[in-house]
Amino acid sequence: MPIFRRRRFPAAAFVALSLAACAALAAGQAGRRRDAGSRERAALLNVTAARDDGSGAPVRPTEIALYDDGLEQKILSFSPDPSPARIVLLVDNSQTLRTDVPKLAQVAREFAYEIYEGDQMLVVGFDEHAEIISDWTDDPKAVEESLSGLRKKGQPYLFDALTAVVSEALRPLTGSVRKRVIVLIGDGLDRGSKTKFKEALAELQNTDITVYAMQIPDRTGGAFRRDQPKPSEVVRQLAEGTGGRVLPLANPREAAKTICDELRKNRYLLAYAPTSISYVDTRRIYVASDRGVTARSKTAQPPK
Repeated sequence: MPIFRRRRFPAAAFVALSLAACAALAAGQAGRRRDAGSRERAALLNVTAARDDGSGAPVRPTEIALYDDGLEQKILSFSPDPSPARIVLLVDNSQTLRTDVPKLAQVAREFAYEIYEGDQMLVVGFDEHAEIISDWTDDPKAVEESLSGLRKKGQPYLFDALTAVVSEALRPLTGSVRKRVIVLIGDGLDRGSKTKFKEALAELQNTDITVYAMQIPDRTGGAFRRDQPKPSEVVRQLAEGTGGRVLPLANPREAAKTICDELRKNRYLLAYAPTSISYVDTRRIYVASDRGVTARSKTAQPPK
């Protein structure tokens, strides 16, 4: 299992937050068998929903439908989730990436000034290893001072970096923070990870972690990959499969604002009691919405 290294900074352990609360999340992840008559034991699903006209009016439960394993499920509640987020900026700083270090630093800087009160961000760079650039903070100056740790070298081990972030940065927050997010800044290329793409995606879906991506042009020119999707497909599947989205790197300030606004203003918590579904196979999750409303969630629930 890949582990984080600390890059040019004193060792400061990740905040260990209530491992015992794992039991609480077990009630919150889609895919557990529940008693249909018990609201307290309902499964929970993170949903991003907004009105297409940009009015900002809340989306009503009657405007949403949920299909789990191909069957429509009874929605017990659908309510806005204004809780704070924990956002990991996962920055590809490998040697051949088609952008420069100042541009990568600018992206991190924009997020530091766009996050909402209560949010915190962590900056992790990766090549063959995932390394902390800036530890959990809501202080823009602390992020600014850490960005000298960015540099370009080595090969991109993206899938190993994703599993490292999940296991060491975000899983410890299980039960205490529902909005756990990775913002990938890269082109989706992986050259050498021990972790397979499907394993990385399944882990993100199982832990209810949303991936956004600020996409950099594919350095391979769309070359065929024998044992994994093309880089652009990796980016798309990571985002769509976890309920996130892909934004261009061209305007970092606008992209950072869009992501932070969406997390605070357009996230909902959907509660339902799963019925007539499989617990041993990967299930498809689909959230449908009325005309004029766009809704997203993770697209699958792998078996535990």
